[in-house]
Order: sequence, then C-alpha cells, then structure tokens
Amino acid sequence: METSQITEHKPMFEAMLARKLDRFYPEAELYVKAKVAAEINWLKIERNAVILGHNYMEAALFQTIPDIVGDSLELSRRAAKTEKDIIVFCGVRFMAETAKILNPSKTVLIPARKAGCSLAESITAADVRALKAMYPGVPVVTYINTYADVKAETDICCTSGNAVEVVKSLNSERIIFLPDQYLAANIARETGRKIIFPSKTPVSAEKQAENPNMDWQFLGWRGACEVHERFTVQDIKNVRADWPDVVVLAHPECPPDVVEASDYSGSTTQMIKYVEQTKAPRYLLLTECSMGDNVAAANPEKEMLRLCSIRCPHMAEITLEDTLAALQKTQFVITVPEEIRARAFNAVDRMIKIGGLGKRD
Repeated sequence: METSQITEHKPMFEAMLARKLDRFYPEAELYVKAKVAAEINWLKIERNAVILGHNYMEAALFQTIPDIVGDSLELSRRAAKTEKDIIVFCGVRFMAETAKILNPSKTVLIPARKAGCSLAESITAADVRALKAMYPGVPVVTYINTYADVKAETDICCTSGNAVEVVKSLNSERIIFLPDQYLAANIARETGRKIIFPSKTPVSAEKQAENPNMDWQFLGWRGACEVHERFTVQDIKNVRADWPDVVVLAHPECPPDVVEASDYSGSTTQMIKYVEQTKAPRYLLLTECSMGDNVAAANPEKEMLRLCSIRCPHMAEITLEDTLAALQKTQFVITVPEEIRARAFNAVDRMIKIGGLGKRD
C-alpha cells in the first residue's frame, strides 16, 4: 500500500487525545498507535473487512478501529448479520470460533497465533460426553467461553448476560452448567437452585435417594477465569474504607461472595450501561482492567477508581500492530471442521434466538 493511500493519522491522534487516552499512554506512544490505527481503518475498507472489538481490548485499539464493540453475546449477534468478506475478531480464540460457527462462508481472522482462555481450556469435549453419559437426559448449558468442539456437545450456549434467561428457557428440573464454577454458583443462587460438582462415577437413583446431598438442580464444573477469580471481598472492603460512597460492580465470573458484597453484578455490557445510566460519586469495576480504561474513556465526566492490576494475558495478545498484520497477510485464519461447526451452530443459534437476552438490570 502506498503511503499516500493511508488515511491521515493526525486526526486519529487528535481523536485519541479528545478521548483522554493520554491518561493511559504517553503521548509519543499514542502518536505511533494513531498511525497504525489509521492504516488499519484504510485497509479494512480496501479489503471489505469488519472489525469486532471485545470490551477487554486495550483502550488504544478499542477506541479507534472496531466497527462493532461489545461483549461476546453482542458480537456473536452482530457477526451473524455481517455482509463483509472478512471478519477480524479482536478478542480471544473462542470468540473468533463463534464468529466462524455463525459465518462459515466468511474468512475469520484473529490477530494472534493463540489468544487462549483459561475457562475454555478447563474443559474438553470428552469431559462433556462423560458428564452426559453419567447424567443422561439432563440438558447441558455451556458458557460461550468454550471452544467449538465443546459447544458441539451442548444443548444450548449462554453468556454472562443471558445465563438466567437461558436456564429458565429450558424448563428443566436439572441442568448441567459448564464450565465456570463461579458463574454457575451465581446463576444457581439467582434462580434458587442447589448446585453440586460432579463425582467421578455415575450416581444411581437408589444412592441418590439415600443421600440428601444428591438433591441438586445444578451440576457445575471446576473451571474459572484467571482474572475474575482473583478479586476478593477484602478488595471491596479496602476500597470502601477509603471511598465509602463508591458503587462496586462485579462480573458474575467473580466468586459468589464477591458478587454478594458488590452493589451490582452483570455482564460487561450490562456494567457499561449501568455506569452510563446512573449517577454515582464514583465507580469501581471488578473485571478485566482494560475495560475499566474503556469505560473511563467513554465517560470522562464520571470518576472511575482503578483497582486494576489484573490484565487478561490472552486479551493482551491482541494489539494494533498484529491487527494490521492480520489484515495485510490474511494470517491466523480460524477454521472449524464442518461436522463440529454444524452441531455447535445449533447451540449458539438457540442462545441467540431466546427473547429478552441480557435484560437483567
């Protein structure tokens, strides 16, 4: 691409400053990032590409190049409707796989070789098949933070924003809910269900009748997000000691005691809306720290506390420079075998078709 073809980067730099991104980056670094962002925005037009940006992307990327931003649910819905030839997913691999599941004819790129996820890697398709064999007939709800082969073994997917609606839609006395133990426990509490975690062997009806502990409605799994599981009730107490009027928002992947000690719990999109629609003296978001930067940039008139020392190492693999390289070289193409994709599509599509998704505020 000729230099003269690249969109002028100075307006991009000025836009970054207007969004007060110099709170998070030195100006010299922002100037370099502005040049890269401007080139990406030119190239995505030239290549008929759409860029999806998850809420956990670093601010310099999130605030400049995505055509669509949001949580995994919103991006899944929008990915299903795109008419562009190329989808560049600025998020982790399971998200890009979901976009491919919904758009088999499109080229889906992820700007990193791996960009994994501790939750997605906590469970395998074989694990799900084993649970289904142990508890036949019990519907399986799988968090969208899983890989395609796990989704393929699932009855329906959910996100943190619509998990309650998905559970209610099944009208089932019992549900296997995978793989996040904390999200499962939080949803079980919210829906008034008792949760247990699987034993290594099937439990017969006779043994269950003998053991009252086998009276359960939710079967969970011991997976966890390596970011959200690190927040503690003591973190909240420490912040409230200095700022008693702070409003604390926790992602439902946090441990249940943290969620209970918070003022509000919701998906990333729900937390963003909460900040936008309320007037509090100050806010604290217990989630991935780049999202706190993005919310602060979008709401400069509101005071956001930064407990943020926790950055997702997998989300951090996605950079402006690598996004540009992905578009230039068509590299890190996401593929999903058709037999797996078709079965996973059913689980994702059922999730998307449920009415009232995410309306928990």
